[in-house]
Formats: sequence, structure tokens, C-alpha cells
Amino acid sequence: MSNRPWRARVAVAALTALLVSGCSGGSPRPAPTPSATAPSADPSVPAAPPAGDPAGRAAALVATLSDEDLVGQVLMPYAYGDSATKVSAGSAAGNQALAGVDTPAEMIAKYRLGGLILVGFSADDPTKGNQETTNVDNPEQVHELTTGLRTAAGRLAAGPAPLLIGTDQEYGVVTRVTDGVTVLPSALAAGAAGDPKLTEAAWRAAGTELAAMGINIDFAPVADVLATRSTVIGSRSYGADPKQAAAQVGGAVRGLQAVGVAATLKHFPGHGHSADDSHQDLPVLTQSVAALQSGAWPPFTAGMEAGAMAVMSGHLDARAIDPGTPATFSHKLLTDVLRGQLGFKGVVITDGMNMPPAKRWAPGEAAVRALNAGNDLILMTPNVGQAYDGLLAALRGGSLPRTRLVEAVTRVLTMKFRLAELPAAQMSTLDTPAHRAAADALAAAAVTVLRGTCGAAVRTPVTVTSSGGRDGTRAALTAALTAAGVPVKPSGGTIVHLVGYGDGAKDLRPDAAVTVAMDTPYVLADAKSPTLLATYSSSRASMTALAAVLAGKARPDGRSPVAVPGLPATTCPRS
Repeated sequence: MSNRPWRARVAVAALTALLVSGCSGGSPRPAPTPSATAPSADPSVPAAPPAGDPAGRAAALVATLSDEDLVGQVLMPYAYGDSATKVSAGSAAGNQALAGVDTPAEMIAKYRLGGLILVGFSADDPTKGNQETTNVDNPEQVHELTTGLRTAAGRLAAGPAPLLIGTDQEYGVVTRVTDGVTVLPSALAAGAAGDPKLTEAAWRAAGTELAAMGINIDFAPVADVLATRSTVIGSRSYGADPKQAAAQVGGAVRGLQAVGVAATLKHFPGHGHSADDSHQDLPVLTQSVAALQSGAWPPFTAGMEAGAMAVMSGHLDARAIDPGTPATFSHKLLTDVLRGQLGFKGVVITDGMNMPPAKRWAPGEAAVRALNAGNDLILMTPNVGQAYDGLLAALRGGSLPRTRLVEAVTRVLTMKFRLAELPAAQMSTLDTPAHRAAADALAAAAVTVLRGTCGAAVRTPVTVTSSGGRDGTRAALTAALTAAGVPVKPSGGTIVHLVGYGDGAKDLRPDAAVTVAMDTPYVLADAKSPTLLATYSSSRASMTALAAVLAGKARPDGRSPVAVPGLPATTCPRS
């Protein structure tokens, strides 16, 4: 039997002064209109708490919640299926194994969930190891799915605070929704462009589209500084310079959150400072505290100053701070450093708890450890029922302090109420000319020449080649070149060779006149071509920008945001 809500009210009273400021950064938004908080005519739907500031509304709602409701609000699992209520037999089987239910809507109802993450992956995705299903097909399907999920969540006791629906829409190699939306160039491309205003405009356009589809939290931007040749972070980072990356992260945060999508800074304390992959093992950060402060944390602090509502804790072993303990489970890193030293007041979210470093403990124990360390949301547990039961037992047994759980839920609900203050855009805003123009401007500013004459047109006709598996990208560049007036033929022309994620020296062509890096540019150090270009991305916008440079119609004004041995950052000084 659940504890009565008065127990939550006692804990809330002790925490109100701490949490009344809500999430960090930014000026308070106007309070919701009274009509937004009027009691529902449907007695089965919980009435909203009185109008007021988001933190006050969150505290009032928390005071009414049972133990079961409190525990559910800190869980944000994934589910199988592309619909809230109608799934295939295979998806139902997956949900039964994960949570003992058939559908995502039933999962929300049974465990009183605070949120759900939409998952999926592409061929070049370095995170695909823990993406065990896909929820994403096209924008219309995503919108229908999120509508169904919110309908289910609206019936919960915490229903007045809208369900969190998140995804990893970083752009570049980690992009969940790719069809029918404006696709930005990668973070590394934005770093090469070097203009935070362009980044902010592009992310505002992208955030508008996410909100229109019903997604209200993006697990982006990546705030990791690319201090190593990490293949799991790579072009997901804004670059190797902490100050320049910080400016870009701030721009992305402002763009997303201006349109009602929470930004998530990841992966604290800095995944780019290890070349290892936390999807496979526990990466070790060997840097000193001073080195992390100066080299890893500036983008995180810049994102916080821009008002980022969330930070994702990484499965990273920071030896100088808490040796042997993944940051996800480290009270020293999350509570003493992130909150105490860096002053973050928003929501801390775990990285996927279905990744190997988090699976050293059973789901229930892992969830309790993560919450006690300072996380507020448990992401992608490998077993929802075990995580839920473990948290509930720990709460009632005393190993999870009630004040810690109430603090976490209050932060989560505060963020939900903040997000609810801005109305979502309409689906008609998806992939509009204005949004494409924002992506195009960012991509055009990113194109970099690391060898060759600045702005010289390629000799025509052109033959476009690539490493294996890039037929779609070759076709996109061919179409863009043709539109730019450059004749393209299947063979016999000047060879423009494309290389991308995961490619190395073996994927280069020694006879190529132009070699183009569409991910990290390190591979260009081994290229023999007289002209070396980098777009850092294979998006449509990036191929259009590349075509303009090859046609001699645009200057490649970008600067490589990472050092490539033997090559300059550019041979084309910015005008």
C-alpha cells in the first residue's frame, strides 16, 4: 500500500526554498494563463495545480503524489513500437520483456512514467549499440505516437505536468528523425563555421520542428571537447578548443530552448577527453582536476549560463575526482562538482542505463545508486519493472532518502511546467524554406579547404566517387553540382572523392583531384589529392554548400576545429 501524500508534503516543505528558483539560467517566463490550469471537465483526468511559477506548481503537485507516483516520475525508459497503443507482435514481445506490458501506453500507465525516449539509429551511428529498437519512421508517425503517449500520461496523478518525450537529435551521425525535417550539419561543422549566431538560428529552426512533432527534450547539444580522436564522439563535438566549443554550445542551447525544447548538455564530465567508447566499456579520464576545469568544462558552464535545463551524466571514470566510479554513480562529481562547484540547478539525467558501465549492477540497484549520486532522471533502464520496484523498495527501506526523491521529482516537474509555457509549433513548419535556409547558412560557413587554392572552381566535367555505402550522398552531391551548373559524368571526369564516418587511409583514392572529408577531417592527413576539403557532414545542406564551392560560386571560409597533422586549419583566410 502506498504512503499517504502528506509524507511527500513534509519533504516538499524542507526543499521549497532550495528549488523555488527552478532550472538554471534565463529570465522567468510569464505564468500560464488561467485557462491553461482550469480543472478538467473529465473527472478521470487529474486537475492541474493552481497557476503560478513552474517551481511553485511543481512543489504543489509533488505534495499530492504517492510513493508510486514519485518513483515513476524519475524513470524515462524506451519502449518498442511506432504507436502508443497498437504495436506488432514483435514489439509487444519486446515490451513484455522490458516492462511486462504490450504497448508504450500501458508502460506509462503501469509505472506512472515521467517520460519516454524515442530511439532509432542509422548505419553510421556510433550509439547504435544501445538502440535496441526504433520508434521513428516519419514526422507524421512521430506526431501521432507522441500524441498517444501524452494522452496516456495525462491520466496519471502527475498528468498536469506534461510527459517528457525526448530523443537524441544531435544532427550528424546521431540523428533519430531524418526524413521530412530540416537536417542540420554536424556539430563539428558548426564549430568550423565559428559563428554562434548561425548555430543558434539553425537550432531554433530544428527545435521548432521537434516541438511540432511532440518532442520536448533533446539530448543535445554534445558539450564534449574533442581532446582525443574519439570515434564515439568525433563530429558530434563542436571541436578541440574549449572556448570556441563553449560559444557554439551556448548558441545551440539558446536556439532549442527559445521554442520550448529542453537542451541537454552531454556527457559530463567530458567524454571527448577519452578515446574509449562507453557503449562498450568504462572510459577513463586521466586528466587532473585543473585540466578538466580548463579543458573539458567550459562548454558545460557556457551551456548552463545559456539556461540549459538538463545535463546528462556520462559513464566516465574521472580518476582525479572519484577513481573507479562512473560519473553516473558519483556523488562527488554530480553533487559536489556539478551542483556544488559549477552551480547547476536543473535536471541531471543519466546516460543510457542499458550501457555496459551501468549494467555492473542490477537495474534496481543501479537506479538507486544513480539517484543517490545526484541524477534526477533514469534513462533507458534495461528492465523497467526491476528499476521501479528497486526504487520503491529503497524509498520505503530508507536507502533512498525521501528528500532526495522529492528533490528529483520537483526538478523534473519544474522543467515540465517550464516547457509547457510555450505552445508547440504546427506540423506545417517542418522543412520550410526559412528553416532550410538556416541549415544552409550554417553548412555553407563550415566548408573548409585544408589544401589547395582558396575558392578555385573544380575542372569540369566531374566524376563523383566515394568510399563504400554512400550512394545516397553521391547522388545528393551530383544533384547539387548539376543545379550549380557543373557537368557530372559517371566516369572520365575530374574525380571528387567523398570519405565519411569510420573511413581511413584505405578508403582514399590516390587519383582523386579533390578529396572531401564528411566527418572528422583526420583522414585527410593521408590523402594525396592536390585539393582537400572538409564539410564535416553529409547532410543535404552540406552537399549543397560543397557544390557551390566546387563550382567556384562560394568561398570555403570554414576553419578546421580540430588539428590535422601536416595540414593547416585552412588555406583560405576568412574575408
